[in-house]
Parts: sequence; C-alpha cells; structure tokens
Amino acid sequence: MAALSSPLRVCRGILKELRSSKGPEYKQTLAYNFVLDQFRKNQVTNERHCRARREALHASHSYLCLLASTRHHLTLHKLFHGKGEREPEQVARLVGLQLPTQPGGKGWEK
Repeated sequence: MAALSSPLRVCRGILKELRSSKGPEYKQTLAYNFVLDQFRKNQVTNERHCRARREALHASHSYLCLLASTRHHLTLHKLFHGKGEREPEQVARLVGLQLPTQPGGKGWEK
C-alpha cells in the first residue's frame, strides 16, 4: 500500500474499511466514534501544535493497512476454501498439469 501522507486520506481510508466490513450501520459502532475522536484529538490547529502527530499518523496508517489486508485475506479465503476438497484431476488441470495414466489406458484407481 502506498504511503498516505495526509491524515484526512488515512481517516477516510479507515472509515471506508469500516463501512465495507460493518455495512451501512458503521456510523453507530464504537470503532467509528473512536477513530473520529482520535483524529480530532491529534489535529493541528493555530492554537495548538500536536507533538505526537507523526506517531499518531503512523499508527493510523498501520491500522488502515491491517484493515485492508484483513479484508483481502477474507476475500481470498472465501475464494479458495469455500468449495471444499477437489479431485486430484481438477487440481492438476487447475495448475496446467495432467495426471499420468496406467499402461492399459485407464486412470489411477481410487
């Protein structure tokens, strides 16, 4: 994932991941409120300069990476593990191979 320098982009990315995992009710979750509170607390204003801004941005970027990676992992897991066991012939064809045959012309006995 590319380095996101803007705190606003990181915040939007985290909220997007929450929306994709929790559905339309994501705004009522504790995670949503916590993320917004943390970004507001570490916001730089004219009256206040946040010392831990860089650390908070790094932690939030790491959390965004974790959420996105978890979503990708679950998608891949459903894709490859949702169908159960496959026959050896199907697996061989999947990777572009063919199982050897017996000299009599028959396939492997089961």
